[in-house]
Amino acid sequence: MNPPLPEQLINRELGILEFQRRVLAQAEDEDTPLLERLRFLCIVSSNMDEFFEVRVAGLKEQIKAGIATPSPDGLTPRQAYAEVQRVAHALVAKQYQLLNQTTLPALGEHGIRFIRRTQWNEEQAAWIREYFFRELMPVLTPIGLDPAHPFPRVLNKSLNFAVELKGKDAFGRNSGAAVVQAPRSLPRVIRLPEDIAGCEYGFVFLSSILHAHVGELFSGMTVEGCYQFRVTRNSDLFVDDEETKNLRQALQGELPHRHFGAAVRLEVADNCSDTMADFLLAQFELDRSDLYQVHGPVNLVRLMQVPDWVERPDLKFPPFTPRLPARIGKAASMFEVIAKDDLLLHHPFESFQPVIDFIDQAAGDPQVVAIRQTVYRTGTDSQLMNALISAAQSGKEVTVVVELLARFDEEANINWAAQLEEAGAHVVYGVVGHKTHAKLALVIRREEGGLRRYAHLGTGNYHARTARMYTDFGLLTANETITADVNQIFTQLTGLGRAGKLHALLQSPFTLHPEIIAAIERETIAARAGRPAAIIAKMNALLEPKVIAALYAASQAGVKIDLIIRGVCALRPGVPGLSENIRVRSVVGRFLEHSRIFYFKNLGEELVYLSSADWMDRNFFRRIETCFPVLDPKLKKRVIQEGLRPYLRDNRQAWEMQADGSFRRLHRKRAKAYCAQTALLALHMEK
Repeated sequence: MNPPLPEQLINRELGILEFQRRVLAQAEDEDTPLLERLRFLCIVSSNMDEFFEVRVAGLKEQIKAGIATPSPDGLTPRQAYAEVQRVAHALVAKQYQLLNQTTLPALGEHGIRFIRRTQWNEEQAAWIREYFFRELMPVLTPIGLDPAHPFPRVLNKSLNFAVELKGKDAFGRNSGAAVVQAPRSLPRVIRLPEDIAGCEYGFVFLSSILHAHVGELFSGMTVEGCYQFRVTRNSDLFVDDEETKNLRQALQGELPHRHFGAAVRLEVADNCSDTMADFLLAQFELDRSDLYQVHGPVNLVRLMQVPDWVERPDLKFPPFTPRLPARIGKAASMFEVIAKDDLLLHHPFESFQPVIDFIDQAAGDPQVVAIRQTVYRTGTDSQLMNALISAAQSGKEVTVVVELLARFDEEANINWAAQLEEAGAHVVYGVVGHKTHAKLALVIRREEGGLRRYAHLGTGNYHARTARMYTDFGLLTANETITADVNQIFTQLTGLGRAGKLHALLQSPFTLHPEIIAAIERETIAARAGRPAAIIAKMNALLEPKVIAALYAASQAGVKIDLIIRGVCALRPGVPGLSENIRVRSVVGRFLEHSRIFYFKNLGEELVYLSSADWMDRNFFRRIETCFPVLDPKLKKRVIQEGLRPYLRDNRQAWEMQADGSFRRLHRKRAKAYCAQTALLALHMEK
């Protein structure tokens, strides 16, 4: 099978930015509650931070290394970088336009005001001045720039102020410039007392307070200008697989450098003078294209907490309580439930608590002899991790495969690994060169007749907080074939030896890619023979060229293909003679769509898989991933009815991909509005 031609693929970085445009549209949508619109603006900023820290940083590294080889989509690193900057600048401009012209004025109408310093009345100004001297000035360290005080090291994504000064200080110095760094401990938004604010919720930005009083830090000098700025740095960690003897120690040594990686973006206030902007760019070795001048705070991410501070339920998404399956309430333990039948959980509509109870009960059950689990992202405060520690302390055989290279969770995972080892657990870090991304837990229990295995397999992380915000599926099972496969994968991860044959699960980097290709090709053969053929796949990203080539071939044979891709998709749908039978849609809403579901018609004997893996090169070839079949006919039907059909029907939060890589939002016309996530919430509330 020939790989796709460059013109048949979409650039990955541009696809990611197209996804950010869809997220930003949630902040523009009048049907989105007002405080949630503010939250979506912050989410875009957080996503863009990571985009620059990883993707743009990678492009700049390639350019610096002189790499001119085009990626599969035909763009060289330099060409991709130029396009990324053009699109990113437009996206950020739109974001701040929404903030200033729509979101903040609308919040003000509801008594939630962000009061700019030009709007302070005398009473507000007096309160803020007293706050500055009491709370801010004691912890601020102004740094005058002269030969004895070179430009300071600036932390990644920290808030800083460049100050232009006139006059001489007590020592006769007149360098004309200084930097004030805002400690991360300081709040970026300060709430005024209601009687001072003149409204129920009145806020001022930390940047506004510092702008107003920065002169107090430079006694006897005149402040000519004060400009907030923020630098984003390359945050990839470098660990030499061949040289590293102890991965945890190597990472612990590398983590501090993340805060001071090469600069990739400079954000400044739009009032920043050209002279100061050029000076800052020179300090960080950046070009004008790397400069983002914004009308408002440069650190919008720190406004994420504001919706939580404001007690206005009418301006937020309606609260909901994830449902517990009825079977659980009648059983004495999770083992009793799982022993009878497989249990399927659909988060966040159903609670993550059964998964926590599964491990928690295993930790305290004297009949349980061993627990094994993978950890990719679990958070800094995890009931699951505490249960594993408790199990190890009680003498159970506990084995935890901790992925230390889970980006931005490295520090938390290092800390958990240390605590688990201290408790007596066996802690391994997977396979060097392959991230362990599979979501697996195995409990071995002594029962009448011998040992019995119970397993949990999921599409999402063992993270209770994100389980309330991400859509994912989890399967709890005692199926002997599946649990035997899970056991073999753990043996493979902790020991040495050749990969054994799995009987139910597909696994990266061994069988997942060829089996997905084979499943697509079976549908292609069926379509050519005039038999019914269909593929439905839901995932976060589709990038791998051979899978895309197989999908193009299937489309040309007449296979109907529906792809539900939350994020970036390199495939071009609807191209005559190539992909006219492929439809790609993306659903962006209240919850982050995270589940991976693969459906194949299979001559009427439907195959349904759940997986931890997207269809990307890294997931197929550079990660340990699992893909597991849903064998129970009732549960298979449920995955189709809850995980796929609603998203194909959605005409409220769905976007349809065009052949040029852009997305067009579907608008209900005469058809009744239907939102998949809202419908699923209602479905589970009724049960």
